[in-house]
Amino acid sequence: MALHNRVSAAELKKKLALETFKRVTVSFYQYAKIEDPQAFRDQLYASLFQLNVFGRIYVAHEGINAQISVPENNFDAFRDTLYAISFLHGIRLNVAVDDDGKSFFVLKIKVREKIVADGIDDPTFDMANRGKYVDAKHFNELTDDPDTVIVDMRNHYEFEVGHFEGAIEVPSDTFRDQLPMAVDMLKDQKDKNIIMYCTGGIRCEKASAYMLHNGFKNVFHLEGGIIEYTNKARQQGLPLKFKGKNFVFDDRLGERISEDIISQCHQCGAPCDTHTNCLNDGCHLLFIQCESCARQYEGCCSDACKEVNRLPEEERASLRKGVEKGLMFNKSRRRRK
Repeated sequence: MALHNRVSAAELKKKLALETFKRVTVSFYQYAKIEDPQAFRDQLYASLFQLNVFGRIYVAHEGINAQISVPENNFDAFRDTLYAISFLHGIRLNVAVDDDGKSFFVLKIKVREKIVADGIDDPTFDMANRGKYVDAKHFNELTDDPDTVIVDMRNHYEFEVGHFEGAIEVPSDTFRDQLPMAVDMLKDQKDKNIIMYCTGGIRCEKASAYMLHNGFKNVFHLEGGIIEYTNKARQQGLPLKFKGKNFVFDDRLGERISEDIISQCHQCGAPCDTHTNCLNDGCHLLFIQCESCARQYEGCCSDACKEVNRLPEEERASLRKGVEKGLMFNKSRRRRK
């Protein structure tokens, strides 16, 4: 069998829309030593393809990071497949909080240098020396103390639509920039309890190790991130300290945690937390847009992009040739100003 997709995105999306069974969106990660990431990747692709799993998975020497969609009727077989892999046996699976089953339409597994781009090149850095896990109950107890420092290790566009009460934003566009920035921001609070959190746990786990590496003492990270916290808090009847929406990196672009809307439309300023990508293929800026502005700007981020998007495809393709590759699907706050 081919170990990569050969079908067009349009056809795959059409097939997804016609599915009559339910899907479950799941994420998981594991820091582990993988000797041959390419061989592991190929074996995993073959196994998951047979189970009709969609999603995005990164494999590296340091481990695996996955966000996927699994047919409900294949979920047990999927879990058994993972658990048959020694370093994934018993791994926690973060089930999406607010899921329509349409998060992915194709399976992509890529080999990367790292499963989280961190910019760390210090050979003495060791992921084995990481912070202590805290579950939902312990998180709530620790954060009841006003001296506890809560640090959000997600990007600005994630923090903007939802975060924990009292959390500190580390204002950066990339995780690699956030790590040294967090150390500098908290350098005078090294003896305080510091809790780091992210979407599913992978970034805050590495961040906790980086903080310990830089001399911090009492560092914790939220087990399973926002997703696991929300599920456990609801199951256990605990106060939910997360407000707003949890940004996710799939076609949903967010899952509702609380009814609070803490952000605004980037175009008119009305209360809104709906992310979208500018429909101009030469822009694809990620931004927040209310329904009224979506109609006014025809799904674009500006009048200029709206006008470009009205042009014939040949003209739009010609214009895109001059667009820097780095601006495609751009998330930077700098482009909103």
